[in-house]
Amino acid sequence: MLNWIVIGIGDIAARRVIPAIQAEPRSCLYGLVTRDLAKAAPYNTLAWTTLDEALADPAVQSVYIATPVFLHAPQTIQSLRAGKHVLCEKPMAMNDAEARSMVNLAEETAHTFGVAYYRRAYPKLQRAKQLIQAGAIGKPVLAELTSHAWFDLRSFDEGNIDRSWLIDPVKAGGGPLYDIASHRIDVLNFLFGQPVRATGYLSNAVHHYAVEDNATVMIDYAGGVRGLVDVRWHSKVKRDECRIRGTEGEMELSPLNGPELIYPGGRENLAPHPNLHYPIIENFVDAALGKAHLLASGASSYWTDWVIGQVRRKNAADPA
Repeated sequence: MLNWIVIGIGDIAARRVIPAIQAEPRSCLYGLVTRDLAKAAPYNTLAWTTLDEALADPAVQSVYIATPVFLHAPQTIQSLRAGKHVLCEKPMAMNDAEARSMVNLAEETAHTFGVAYYRRAYPKLQRAKQLIQAGAIGKPVLAELTSHAWFDLRSFDEGNIDRSWLIDPVKAGGGPLYDIASHRIDVLNFLFGQPVRATGYLSNAVHHYAVEDNATVMIDYAGGVRGLVDVRWHSKVKRDECRIRGTEGEMELSPLNGPELIYPGGRENLAPHPNLHYPIIENFVDAALGKAHLLASGASSYWTDWVIGQVRRKNAADPA
């Protein structure tokens, strides 16, 4: 049995992470860390207002970090130094230097460190990778992913959960580049491996936040694949597209979060788990118990932060 604590009781933690831990048979929701202890009361478990107090409990074995991005690195580092396994929300850090320090410490301490890129556990995505490697579309050359939605200030205060930190660069790092492009960059890394070049453009076309309201990212991979990721907070036409083009055919995964996979000569319906975070929790427990490799390790997830860093540096050097 793995005793978990969860830091932060926000939207994702309440809807997915905590229920996933409670449902995983080898896991125990041992406690919660929150500034507002009233939020912890319904869970009938231990609760602390500081991470220091929680980590001092020797029964704590694993930490899920569900706080805003600026806290990911310090809380991960603190938890690893305290001898705990860590599963962190995405993106793993504010920048790739922080991300590298997290990975290095996990290697030094020999503790399990993962990032919650749960799409790696999608049966559809795993099947797509298998088909690509088998040559179903010939040599893959271009992958395109988009995520467009309307996101304004009213969107950040739903269900009494304040998400306004998402437009604060000090807490979030950036806008949709960090929030939604990170997942899609990781999908590309999962399918095609370590990126070798990346660039992109950020701007505010509609919403004049302190963070961008759109980002377009281009990534090259060693195998010759080019990935394009376009994410927007200013579209009232929702899009969740994913398609991969090869020399001999195309693969359609749109919507990315849906079950359908279409490829030359085949069509499959592969639905994700009803709780998208459950498979990543299950895999993390397997890894912590020495029974499996992490689907989304800190080491593999670092490359998403690397891509984000390349885009940020390009825009800092050549602002629009």
